[in-house]
Amino acid sequence: MDRPIRVLVAKPGLDGHDRGALIIAQALRDEGMEVIYTGLRQTPAQIVATAIQEDVDVIGLSCLSGAHNELFPQVTRLLKEEGAEDVVVVGGGVIPQTDFSYLKEQGIHKIFTSGTSTQETADFIRSAVKERKGAK
Repeated sequence: MDRPIRVLVAKPGLDGHDRGALIIAQALRDEGMEVIYTGLRQTPAQIVATAIQEDVDVIGLSCLSGAHNELFPQVTRLLKEEGAEDVVVVGGGVIPQTDFSYLKEQGIHKIFTSGTSTQETADFIRSAVKERKGAK
């Protein structure tokens, strides 16, 4: 890849806490990635529009409110509608393991929960982007 991996970190919905998202954003920057943080209370449409405008490789969604089964699939659906399904979408936050398979079916590549190391997250992103770029 001839440029750093570009990651959009987003907080969809009405969730008002962003400490985890900010930690991930800083960790990914420290790993050499370009990170754009959208801030709190973004709609799925705003997130997708920003992702396309910023030409990102990855969207990292963070949700603590319990609305992940509604909001995350809206993001992947909108990406597909916009012809941007090559963007890798990962999620994190307070997400029960029982929801992982549903989210994967909806196009979420990986869910990171509390306790996941930032190194593991960065390594997964590198691998997933490399795999996507190789598939083109």
